[in-house]
Amino acid sequence: MTDQRPTLVLVHGAWHLPSTWDLLRGELDTLGYPSLAVKLPTSGPDAHGGVPDDAEVIRAACEGVDGPVVVIAHSYGGIPATEAVAGLPRVRRLIYVAAFVPDVGESMYTMVGAPEPDAVEGMFPISDDPRAQLYADVPEAVADLALGRLVDQHHRSFADWVTRAGWHTVPSSYVVTEQDASLAVPVQERLAARTEDVRRIATSHSPHLSRPAELAALIDDMVRDRPSGP
Repeated sequence: MTDQRPTLVLVHGAWHLPSTWDLLRGELDTLGYPSLAVKLPTSGPDAHGGVPDDAEVIRAACEGVDGPVVVIAHSYGGIPATEAVAGLPRVRRLIYVAAFVPDVGESMYTMVGAPEPDAVEGMFPISDDPRAQLYADVPEAVADLALGRLVDQHHRSFADWVTRAGWHTVPSSYVVTEQDASLAVPVQERLAARTEDVRRIATSHSPHLSRPAELAALIDDMVRDRPSGP
């Protein structure tokens, strides 16, 4: 990769908003990376649509950048990001953080081995204990703020099949979160094998909130094609 800093396009996961990236964006700014965080239509007070709608927003954000782009996707965000980056020449890398890595014809349901639902309208409920599931190692004050920002998630987003898989042509990396209570580590390892560069961080599901500086350093290494440390 050239010395020109790419713009990092950040894609949040289910039940979240772009503000979930604020701490990480501060660390990335310190490292000299411009960034922007997209708002997915399937998440929010007016949650609607499905994977194609989310992918369209991501694709438009990438096409609006003047220069190289790296897309960073967390959790569910890996699904529409995979769809969105296919065929975009400015996208230099796709980084999955504890995220789903679908192939063509797969959905979130199929990737976790769950039966596809008969109906996908309405909202999909979050877990009874999102603090434990999503923010187990996040500092209490940060987790409290994150919990207060959780929003609705449209059910269709979990059932839509991917029609294009950008990781087949776009260089891709994966960050496995080794203490994850949301996306099981064995599932992450299986999905990470679809990428060409696997890193690990000893956090729960949200390293951008629990260890943003450490995650930013990992991202810097991946963007610069530096090998993993010992």
